[in-house]
Amino acid sequence: MACYGKCIETVIEQLDKFTPKRDNPEQFLEAAATSLQALSPQKQGFVVEVLSGCLEYRKLLTIVVDAFYVEDGRLCLRADHSRFEVICYLATFLLEELGFQLFCNIIKSQPVDKMCKFLRFFFNPLHLCSWIKDEWSLIYEPAHELINHLEGVSASQSSPLKTKAKVTEPKEFNLTAPRPRTIPAPEPVPVMAKPRPVPQSTYQPPKEQQQLETVKRYNRRKAEVTGLCQGPRCILQRSCRLSEGHEWGWRDLAKARPTPNLPWATGPQENLWPPSSLCHGRNPKLCFCPSLPRVDKLVDGAGDFSEFFEWQKKMQAKDREEQLAASECRRLQGKLSHEEAILARQSLMQENKQRVEQQKEQMAKLMLQRAERRLQEDRSRKELVEQVIEGQKNAKAAQTKLVKGRQQTVQEAIEESRGLLQRRAQAAQEEHQRRRELISQLRALETQPTRKGKLVDLTQIPGYGLEGEMSVVELRERLALLKENQRRKEEEKRDQIIQGKRMKSQELQNTVEQISLCRAAMGRSTAL
Repeated sequence: MACYGKCIETVIEQLDKFTPKRDNPEQFLEAAATSLQALSPQKQGFVVEVLSGCLEYRKLLTIVVDAFYVEDGRLCLRADHSRFEVICYLATFLLEELGFQLFCNIIKSQPVDKMCKFLRFFFNPLHLCSWIKDEWSLIYEPAHELINHLEGVSASQSSPLKTKAKVTEPKEFNLTAPRPRTIPAPEPVPVMAKPRPVPQSTYQPPKEQQQLETVKRYNRRKAEVTGLCQGPRCILQRSCRLSEGHEWGWRDLAKARPTPNLPWATGPQENLWPPSSLCHGRNPKLCFCPSLPRVDKLVDGAGDFSEFFEWQKKMQAKDREEQLAASECRRLQGKLSHEEAILARQSLMQENKQRVEQQKEQMAKLMLQRAERRLQEDRSRKELVEQVIEGQKNAKAAQTKLVKGRQQTVQEAIEESRGLLQRRAQAAQEEHQRRRELISQLRALETQPTRKGKLVDLTQIPGYGLEGEMSVVELRERLALLKENQRRKEEEKRDQIIQGKRMKSQELQNTVEQISLCRAAMGRSTAL
């Protein structure tokens, strides 16, 4: 793998050196072969073969590589153009000779991500069978044979790699058999209560209405009977009511009961109604209403209508007089309204005349005011013209004055600036002198010996408000006292220890003496 990787790198270097416009392919191959003599013959032959193939089919390879840079290789470097050409040549022309395994080793020796992108693009059947085939067929006629061969090789090499995946066989779950469901007992059917029947009185008219109808009929019959028994006056009154529109009464009477045979109705019948000439009066009710007193009079024995005619004539004359008076009143009112209209028209004309005169007076006043305003404007214009002329006359004098004033201001400004400069120079000189004095003082202070330590009052209490707060001197004294007490205690303890040792040594000596005395006594006793 390493040797093929180095061979591919040498081919890429040689292709980068080749320029189609300047170099001849045959001469370039001869020069490359002479430069590759240091390699072994096998490597040299492989490199020369691949290099010559790349130069021979350079147009075909550039079509594929340029399309790769346009579509999928936008992020790839242009320096890898020769690398992609070499891989494309190997995949197209030398894949069958090298074998799939050796080709895979060569691909693994190159950058993996770049090779994956390029081979995925190149081995896409949509690209091979569509635009790559068309572009290559425009350059070389047998290009389609190469493509078909490449497709067959790639299919034959890639088919053994595909292994049939194992199909998972599902196993049944070991579940317990479900218990059969218990059939629930049926619910009792609810019994509906028997509804109450609708009462018959709902479909029958009420008894009160029937009773009222019977009472009405009874009262009506009673009234009819009593009306017939009251005599001719009642009959005539009923006839008058019938003439006003109550004709149903006669029909009811005729239907209810026939007319009784009255004794006064058997004689000769007279014309009880007034003549039709009376009905043409002013009030139509007079056709029936005056008949009632006449009938009474006729019953009593009278039979003359002259008074009624006279009264009727008087009433008609009175009505005519009233009509004439009303028409005369209307005529007089019309005259009055006409005269009032004339007077109103005259007053309106006078008011209009007064308004016109007032408007004329106002217009005259406005014209006078306008004339006065124009005169004032003319005067003001004349004054302005005179002022302008005077200003033009005095322009030179004013200009000279202005020049002189400006010169004076300039001179004053120059003098002020000079004074300011002098003051600044003096102030700077004084400041410089003061700084020199300060520097000399600082240098003198630097030459003097100074204490490096900080001046601290050891007898002063810090004053932080803590318990047992004390000064450094007091602390030192307390520490000295503590040390003295500790030293005294140590000496006392040491004395006690020494005294105890002495007492123990004394006791030991006493015991030794006693032991020696006992031994001497025992020796004596044994000797005796």
